[in-house]
Amino acid sequence: MGQNPSKPPPSSTQHVFTSESPVNFSPELISALQASPETDSTRSKDLELHIQRRVHSELTRLDAEQTQRLAELQDQISASPDSTTESTHPDARTPDQSTSFGGVDHKAAAEGDKLRDLSRQSVQKEIDMLKEKLKRRKIKQEVVQDKSIEKAKGEVVNCLRLNDRRPLDCWREVEAFKEEVGRLEREFLGKVMD
Repeated sequence: MGQNPSKPPPSSTQHVFTSESPVNFSPELISALQASPETDSTRSKDLELHIQRRVHSELTRLDAEQTQRLAELQDQISASPDSTTESTHPDARTPDQSTSFGGVDHKAAAEGDKLRDLSRQSVQKEIDMLKEKLKRRKIKQEVVQDKSIEKAKGEVVNCLRLNDRRPLDCWREVEAFKEEVGRLEREFLGKVMD
């Protein structure tokens, strides 16, 4: 049981394959291979450089195509006045847009302009209404003018500066700040809910 090793000796792991027919290389091939200065590393470097040149040329070509496409789209956008209802893709058209030989039908373009003007006016009215609501509230100024919040914030900052190595010692000041913020939130919600 323990007399035989579990692994065969290393010499028996070598396999030698012999060919039935002899392999002969021409002397020219052998001399050309021996005289060649190329090694495996130089071949791999050459291959890597070839791949890099190819990738660079492809990226340059793609960049040029994208730049050209961008320029075409910018020209197309600048040529059409406020094309907010048109799709960004020039080939995509909505079914109600009829085209003639010269482009979009003038009647459809006029209707689109009217719709854009109406939507601009309604959006502008909404913006004005929201601005008025914000002016009435003046929330930010109340927060800045609240002296108790400023005092609590200052105490937290001072404590953290004094205890820069032990910030957990400032828990009392942090709790006082949280209470002031909670009070301000309750006041705000009371104003908003009314």
